[in-house]
Amino acid sequence: MTRIVDSKLIQDAVKDLLTKANTCLRPDILFGLKLARKKETSEKAKYCLDVVIKNASIAKKKMLAICQDTGMAIVYLKVGQSLAIKGDLKSSVAKGVALAYKEGYFRSSVVSDPLIRKNTNTNLPPIIYTDIVPGNKINIKVVAKGFGCENVSKIRMFKPTDSVSNIEEFIVDTVREAGSRPCPPVYIGIGIGGTLDKAVSLSKEAIFRPLGKSNKYKHIAKLEKSVLKKVNRLKIGPVGVRGNTTALGVSVLTYPTHIAGLPVAVNISCHATRTAELTI
Repeated sequence: MTRIVDSKLIQDAVKDLLTKANTCLRPDILFGLKLARKKETSEKAKYCLDVVIKNASIAKKKMLAICQDTGMAIVYLKVGQSLAIKGDLKSSVAKGVALAYKEGYFRSSVVSDPLIRKNTNTNLPPIIYTDIVPGNKINIKVVAKGFGCENVSKIRMFKPTDSVSNIEEFIVDTVREAGSRPCPPVYIGIGIGGTLDKAVSLSKEAIFRPLGKSNKYKHIAKLEKSVLKKVNRLKIGPVGVRGNTTALGVSVLTYPTHIAGLPVAVNISCHATRTAELTI
């Protein structure tokens, strides 16, 4: 039987999720920061982690933005094929985004034209990805992506003959080149396979995976572990002051690809990795 969901529910969910993402640091990210603090040996790095952790606590308590760059809203929708939406889906998502940024007093950071650069003053439009799945529910995931870390993310189209070590070197070099700009310690999402756009999409979705959970495939989990170790050997450290933790984690997602290609995307997410999820 087809289930009917009013688009107002989706609007409210998007608003609540983006408000939560921008004010309440994910529990796994907060735990990762506290664990990094315990393992840290540099006094400067310890101090920076203390400030970051305290900042997250104040933001949650007072419902303030964790970071002044409240990002560009990215919304992932998985819509059950046995679900009917009463109203306009995209319009409802946009209204939810606008309300979250207006009522939360979050900074509007979106310009209507990438060259003319006039601010929309609403943080609209969001970026929306929709997928049709079995069932009668709708899963909503949101990301508030700041551009300090977005600007240092990269993609490279490798040759099929390139080795895993070549891919690791690219990822580590990307983090090295980024330095302090993405506000480390970072969470690194990696997308491998598909096409140019699919690899990037995978790298964005990868950061939804909770810290500490590895990819289910052993060879990919091995890659995640190896990259994390090499990245932390860079000693860029919290906020770039040098230290033991440059990255909190590495999450890799893969997809089948063409025989002639091997796309690899690196999505760097700052210490305030801001995501939230809900199923209606």
